[in-house]
Amino acid sequence: MQGLFTPLPDGHYELKGFAADEDRQTVLAFAVFHGTHTGEGGPVPPTGKKIAADYVYAMKFADGKIRHLTKVWNDAITMRQGGWA
Repeated sequence: MQGLFTPLPDGHYELKGFAADEDRQTVLAFAVFHGTHTGEGGPVPPTGKKIAADYVYAMKFADGKIRHLTKVWNDAITMRQGGWA
């Protein structure tokens, strides 16, 4: 997501939920990413459009460290909201 901060310099997330399953050594974080396309570097010149996209990180731990990370995100909705598709 770090690459989104160039075209969306005001990018930030709003954490909606956080859960830990100790038996499965898995942590889930649900958030909404917000930003406005005002910066250069996107797929099109700045549109001034706002983006609000849900995403979830599923993190599998082993030995106290993240060993696998899955990001679930509907990138097509983000592209449409930003006027990129």
